[in-house]
Amino acid sequence: MAEGDRDHDYAIDIASIISYMKNQMVVDGSLTMSTGFSIFRIPAAVSRHNMRAYMPSAFSIGPFHHGNVLLKPAERIKWKYLLGLLARLSNPNPGLITRLPNPDSDRALESLTEVICDVQREARREYAGSIGLSVSEFVKLLVLDGCFVIELFRKKAYPGLIHMDDPIFTVSRTLQFLYHDLILLENQIPWLVLEILFDRTKSTSVDEKPLVELAIEFFGDIFSTVRPPIRPLLEKRHGSCKHILDLLRNSLVLPSSIKVPPKKIFAWQPMPSASSLKEAGIILRRAKYSDSILDVKFRKGVLEIPTLLINENTESLFLNLISLELYSPNYEGFITSYALLFDNLIQTTTDMKILCDSQVIRNWLHLEDATRIFNQSYEDYACVRDNYYALLAAEVDEYCQTRKYYYVRRWQVYRGELKRVYFRHPWALISTIAASVMLILTFLQTLFTFLYR
Repeated sequence: MAEGDRDHDYAIDIASIISYMKNQMVVDGSLTMSTGFSIFRIPAAVSRHNMRAYMPSAFSIGPFHHGNVLLKPAERIKWKYLLGLLARLSNPNPGLITRLPNPDSDRALESLTEVICDVQREARREYAGSIGLSVSEFVKLLVLDGCFVIELFRKKAYPGLIHMDDPIFTVSRTLQFLYHDLILLENQIPWLVLEILFDRTKSTSVDEKPLVELAIEFFGDIFSTVRPPIRPLLEKRHGSCKHILDLLRNSLVLPSSIKVPPKKIFAWQPMPSASSLKEAGIILRRAKYSDSILDVKFRKGVLEIPTLLINENTESLFLNLISLELYSPNYEGFITSYALLFDNLIQTTTDMKILCDSQVIRNWLHLEDATRIFNQSYEDYACVRDNYYALLAAEVDEYCQTRKYYYVRRWQVYRGELKRVYFRHPWALISTIAASVMLILTFLQTLFTFLYR
């Protein structure tokens, strides 16, 4: 082959490669990413450690797990809930709900679909990367899943809406699956969609509470035995809530007094374990009055920590919240810092028992399982940018050092006093030794007299 022919073939190869690469950059939807996204797939490097913590167990909500064969059975429940909602809208009398579509329910469905079509672009911007759905499929998904979620919240708040054949509230394990699946970051739909659907399906005979309150009531004591206040969420709900997981985070952050770290840079000073704190004389105490579990305080040798509830969903909840903070734009690492604080406090089952005995933790799991949540799950998050408990850890460390210095100084004072009074000259030393020997012999004589009496 002539040299010119080889050059021609080489040029053709380059042209085809460039064409392919340009085509991929244009058509690959996964390269399109909103700068304000809040729903995304967990990086494989993170999820590989604990797949169950990030994957839905029964229900797919949103586009990322839509079509999963293992989650198909739950799709029938979602359609059943949508049908029940449409029937109630067309016939408000709960005792006469129709089972078949009718003109009124058709109009209601059309209205819901139209309103979601109007906001589908805004909703799509909440997702990072490709979702693998057409616009029409995406709208259908938002209507179905959104109506299912708001009906779920309504039924939990208003038991009169629950029918005898309800597949969720009549089978307790199904509800437990939902508590897990609705907190997953990959399993979210925009709060904007939920709120619009809720407002369009409101009924004066049913709805007495806002959607925010229904959602908080649905999850109940997911963080603590004390339910978070609703008012901060209602006051800042517009533009501040992205989805359900974000709402749960807001329920901790908004009422808390946690502050941005001071400008002074603290070296990474981990909090000592609970057993080490106890040995140092620090008292671990449950905070009696607190609106958020984040409000950990230290004052005069007492570390006050609001009660944290540990149940079967605690690990998934914290791991998904941490992922939201670390991989979404414009999130501060409040929950991540809190998790790392407990990672420091809990090193062994002994530490866990100390926190349980002091009522800082209310544990619904085996002691070993609860301990494992905090000392094995956060190895990928040790590089958090801001430690919001850095000042707290510094104060505890300073107290421990001061207390240690106090005991050392007290021993030095006692030793000096002993030396000054009893060891000033040889005769004082001899007298002290003789008195000590006499005291010991007197004690032994008394002991033997008592034993051989």
